[in-house]
Parts: sequence; C-alpha cells; structure tokens
Amino acid sequence: MRRDIFQAIADPTRRAIITLIALQAMTPNAIADNFNTTRQAVSKHLRILTECELVKQQQQGREIYYSLEVEKIKEVDQWVNQFREIWETRFNQLDDVLSTLKKG
Repeated sequence: MRRDIFQAIADPTRRAIITLIALQAMTPNAIADNFNTTRQAVSKHLRILTECELVKQQQQGREIYYSLEVEKIKEVDQWVNQFREIWETRFNQLDDVLSTLKKG
C-alpha cells in the first residue's frame, strides 16, 4: 500500500526523523537513540516513511541505513510553494497600502 506523503509528514516524530537523516544516513538504532520511545515505534515510523518514499534504505554489511529521498521532499515543496506565492502577493499588496497610508 502506498501511503500519502502528507499523512506521513503530519506526524511530529516522522518530521523529526526526516530532519535527523537529512544530513546523513542513520541506522534505526541511531535514530531511536534520539527519541524517548521504543525501537519498535521508530521502526513503524520508518516503515511509513519508506512506504511513501520519503526515505530509502541501503544495506551496508549487517546494517540498514536510512536516508532522505530528496526528490520526494521536492514534491512537498512544490505543493506548499503555490500557497507561498499567494501569501507573498498579499503581503506585497499590504506593503503598498501601508506605504500609501504613511505618505498621506
């Protein structure tokens, strides 16, 4: 089953995991060391992130390393960007109104 990327990032623990592995790949144990939760709970979060393709697994010897799938994060950025453009336009309009009021 392919999970929805936005459901995956809705969870604060999963967002924290993404932040952790954004700079370097980590093993599940190394990731779990950063949370006050069980290794099984972290594994569940990693499975969800993997199913929606936000993270990828790579076997190195006996260890599995998880790393961020940057291209998938770009999909989130593109979706959010449409709203950023709307708000920037509104803020620019507000700046214009305030400038006009200040001059008057």
